[in-house]
Amino acid sequence: MRTALTIEDRLARLPAREVGVPSQRIVYRTAGDGLPLVMLHGIGGGSGSWLPQLESLGDRFRLIAWDAPGYGTSALIDSASPNARHYAAALTRLLDALQIERCLLVGQSLGALMATAFARAFPSRLHGLLLLGPAAGYGTASQPKRDEILAGRMDAITKLGPDGMAATRASALLATDASAEARELVAAGMRRLRPEGYAQAARLLVNGDLAADARLVRVATLVGCGTVDTITPEAGCRVLAAAFTGCQYHPIPGAGHASNIDQPDRVNTLIAQFASHVGAL
Repeated sequence: MRTALTIEDRLARLPAREVGVPSQRIVYRTAGDGLPLVMLHGIGGGSGSWLPQLESLGDRFRLIAWDAPGYGTSALIDSASPNARHYAAALTRLLDALQIERCLLVGQSLGALMATAFARAFPSRLHGLLLLGPAAGYGTASQPKRDEILAGRMDAITKLGPDGMAATRASALLATDASAEARELVAAGMRRLRPEGYAQAARLLVNGDLAADARLVRVATLVGCGTVDTITPEAGCRVLAAAFTGCQYHPIPGAGHASNIDQPDRVNTLIAQFASHVGAL
């Protein structure tokens, strides 16, 4: 009897690659051929978080899933308190190195903050922008509130460590009836966290303001959110969608926050439909 492949076995089939000099190294996984589809993970994930897409969409897309700066073996951002523009600049280096002039950009959770900043700064490089469970950021909150949120994030990664966060927090990203495979994929991403990279990303989260960038984006945009997402619930995602000009909103039935892992078939269909809608396929 053939033994089912583990998450680690499947990721090994999509080995990490890198571009750039060590001080600006960016690591990514890739699969398929066709329209460039670039995918940006959330604060608790990594390039492997896009495994369901890397394995299933290669017949239509050239898929690129990065390890954001400070994740995997990607170099840290050269700033004590980075903002979304720093990550957007890193993304331009990756696209330039891979000779990608224009792509469809997908950002999940914290990755949506990075993706929206990129869309605002470099609209000519995008066919469209798709955000899944976007994190709004806390840039409009009071300083004491932002300090409290940052302290909570730092306390978690310091006291629990990556393994502890995987054990205690992974399930919150998924629906209560999520598969064991989905739970293991989320946990695998958390176990790979680097505390220093997570700390930089946490500062981006507390200082970010996605809506402020959204109002200046002039790219076809779609916002999707899981109907059982408890981290970035639908009500907030609808508000963010309204901040963009002409943005569509799409609920993802039965999905939690990590919708691309929780309901991969629905998200894969949504990606393909959006690509066709913007004329990229």
